Amino acid sequence: MPLIMEEGLNVDDLFGESGSLELGLTAGPPPTKGLAQCQDEMRLLGCRQKIAWSRLGCIAYISADGLRVNVCHLKCRPSDGKWVLSEDTPLTAVTEAHGGTSLVHLSWNETGSEMAVVDCLGRISIYSVSIALNSITAVRQTHFDSSDDSNQIVGMMWLNTQRMVHAFHQAAKVNGRWAYSPFRRRPIGPFHPANKNALICVTRAGQIRLIFQNPDSKWAELPAELKSTGYSDRLLTHASIVATQAGILITTYSVCQKICLYRVQISWNPPQWDNAQAKQPIQFPIPSFAFQHCKIDMPSSIFNVNQGSGEHADHPLPFHNSIYSLTWLEIMPGQIDSPTGSTASPWILAVFAKPLHATPEYPDQQGPPSVIVRWQLETASQVFHPKFDEVAPKKSNAQVKSKMELRRLDDIHCDKYIVSVDIVEHGTALAVTHDDSSIAFYDTRTMAVFNGLHDASTVTCLAQAGFQFPMDSAGISIAFSPNSCAAIALDSEGQTHLRTMEHPFGSNDGLYDDSKFSCAIAALTLAFSRGCGAEVNTDDILMVALRQLTPEAQSTFSGEVYRALPVNVNWTVETEKLMAHPYIPRCLSLQAALGFKGKLKRRSLSSAVPWAILQLRHAAVLIAYFFQHGNKGQGEAHDPEILRVLLGNIKWVLDFIQFILSEAFDLADEFDTLFTDQEAFTQKLKTVNSVPLLILISSMSRAFLRFVCRGLRGVHSGFTQTNPATLPSVSRAYYTEICQILESSPVRIDVYEKFLAGVDSAVKHAYQGSGFGDAERPGPEKELLINARIPPVLVTAVATLLRQTVPSMKAEINRKDILLGDYSWLGFGTDARTAMYRRHRDVDILKKVPLRPPLAVGRNGRVVQPQKRRRCVRCGEVSGDAALPKSLTYFKMVAKLNMLRCCPCGGMWMLESEPGERDGNNLSHGQHA
Repeated sequence: MPLIMEEGLNVDDLFGESGSLELGLTAGPPPTKGLAQCQDEMRLLGCRQKIAWSRLGCIAYISADGLRVNVCHLKCRPSDGKWVLSEDTPLTAVTEAHGGTSLVHLSWNETGSEMAVVDCLGRISIYSVSIALNSITAVRQTHFDSSDDSNQIVGMMWLNTQRMVHAFHQAAKVNGRWAYSPFRRRPIGPFHPANKNALICVTRAGQIRLIFQNPDSKWAELPAELKSTGYSDRLLTHASIVATQAGILITTYSVCQKICLYRVQISWNPPQWDNAQAKQPIQFPIPSFAFQHCKIDMPSSIFNVNQGSGEHADHPLPFHNSIYSLTWLEIMPGQIDSPTGSTASPWILAVFAKPLHATPEYPDQQGPPSVIVRWQLETASQVFHPKFDEVAPKKSNAQVKSKMELRRLDDIHCDKYIVSVDIVEHGTALAVTHDDSSIAFYDTRTMAVFNGLHDASTVTCLAQAGFQFPMDSAGISIAFSPNSCAAIALDSEGQTHLRTMEHPFGSNDGLYDDSKFSCAIAALTLAFSRGCGAEVNTDDILMVALRQLTPEAQSTFSGEVYRALPVNVNWTVETEKLMAHPYIPRCLSLQAALGFKGKLKRRSLSSAVPWAILQLRHAAVLIAYFFQHGNKGQGEAHDPEILRVLLGNIKWVLDFIQFILSEAFDLADEFDTLFTDQEAFTQKLKTVNSVPLLILISSMSRAFLRFVCRGLRGVHSGFTQTNPATLPSVSRAYYTEICQILESSPVRIDVYEKFLAGVDSAVKHAYQGSGFGDAERPGPEKELLINARIPPVLVTAVATLLRQTVPSMKAEINRKDILLGDYSWLGFGTDARTAMYRRHRDVDILKKVPLRPPLAVGRNGRVVQPQKRRRCVRCGEVSGDAALPKSLTYFKMVAKLNMLRCCPCGGMWMLESEPGERDGNNLSHGQHA
């Protein structure tokens, strides 16, 4: 019998009609690679965040094989000052903890310092960012959890920390200038009494688990049954948790297609905890649950009404045997969104999607790929039958309890598959990411789409002002940056793709619109201010500003930030508030970063001045800490490590003071013949690019110099009052050296303070002579600080400084030693020696001591293994401390002064070990050692 295929069978004849076997090959573009698996995972498990970006700036993602977690971060390359994504660092501790079990979910806590990793068996391990973004240590292991499929996590939330933060409602244009609306946002509980970490999760079997740290940092757990229903209804696929002022709200979705809503209260006994009592044998706080159940039964078909908006709004959706499945469930919080304290009601968002390969020919498979279904949570009083009014109440003051109701809102139909729904921009916008990489932004209050600028006088977020993510390579998972102006997409092969928001900044089709440019700057300013107020990493905003703003626009942006926060730049009075001001280092860091073009290039003048002030502030804070704790009689500040840091910073400060004086003497000589010709003096002054001159004239930097001088006098007098015999030998040696360099300085501290007083007098008389009061002085001070220009009103102050103040010091200082001093290690000079030092050496930014080159040749001719160091991801400076401090007192100091994870410029540390990585890919300065 011949084979059928040998006869040349016509396939169309086999099915009885011609052209019936189309196979849908021309039905449309092929689906995104990995989308089918992504949709299946979203349908089966609600807790599946594969990539997450913490508020500290650390990006963690699960590898393509599901067995490893890698971390990376944004960094500024020291070689050219470009912001890029760092190399991956694998977290081997995660792989070891989960023993080859597939990982499914990542979640960072509110501050971004702790991360929970969940595997497919529901086991949870927790890790902490210790001293760098890529130095993460385990704090909770998985052996606490059972390995059971019913223990799978379907929803998770970290408890918030009890801290007030500054928030900003919007930016509104008033009289041609932008006015920002700052207010204090209350934290939303419940809170851990000891301010320790805690998280809540819901399992597939309907169990709620509170995992928390005791005051001794050991982990404990409180389990409870979320509900008591039939077995099939207890199998959950999705859960969402949110904290509100009235308690925790939890919504769940089961395999029976039922959505349930719960209100949960967490109580602690005792409700308060004082860490000072930790050494006493008292009971740690014990939590307990209180449930209020509100159950909502959904019909078998989700789309019980023909409503909605979008391309497919007129398509009737099936009522029975619906093929749509829930892929996303979220409770949107009712955050306080205005200075008046009004609170928006929470609401539930669910995304339903049809199968990827649904057949259009069948009526029950028609409809849009995704549908967003929403319910508004409302509180209503219970209404009883009139007959109950005839029954006398047992209590005279009996009150009818209110009940929660869900009001169905209009559905939103989408002609694309939704792969992620994220609350961004500090709760002001909802980002919906689709399978083709497009991202749509919605107003969280009205669900109106942000598709550009509609109101040129009000800005609420970046998306509303016209910022958009351009189309990019599609990814199946996405994580937004702390301020939502950047994102990391993860494709099906486990590769990361960095995406940034873009804006035309007023330029469209060759035309320029100043109102759109102004709104874009206001939106960036609002985002930066929100990040500062919430203590969030702002590197993503820096990256956008550097990539898209011209130098002139960057200066406009900096000036707007000073207005928004707000920061008073006039420090001729009330200087005591300068040291504790929370936003001054943020503003200075922004300016310094905008002018950084690489390690081997000189900073712009508008960047070098704030960079110098940041380092002055670092030294002033250290000296103040030593002075405060060294006089308590407890000897905390006499720790050898603290004294070593103090010694390096005092050396730096003294050299910086002498560098300023040296430059002042040179300028006095240069302008000597022009003092009688005011016009020539003014014109020549415009050509002078002198960091020391600007440092002296600016009231902010001059105030920091006074703080430093006052602290140096205190350090010296404190040593004379200390009995050296009571100090450890190492501490005594450091302290003795500190006093020796103070006593042998070419300029005494009291003489320098007299010099600063002379500058103060010159500036004061210049303002008074021009009729500038306290209200008018911030203008020229901002011109000095932001644009690095001497304003006309202070030209006479410069003349007085060079003509009278500087010459009056000649008899009280050793000018020869000052002029012959080597200040190349400071990095502010314009000479060849400074450039050479910058190329071949690094200075520890914390301890202010030169570090040995990363590559050194030993006596036997072999290259010595490079020493691990930390590098700031923002300014590129390094620290030799690549491990946690061994001294407890030193650890307390760096933690209190916020130097454990952060550089003095405010940037985060990254741990580096490879020479190429140190120097920004091809900046191998160590080979010349």
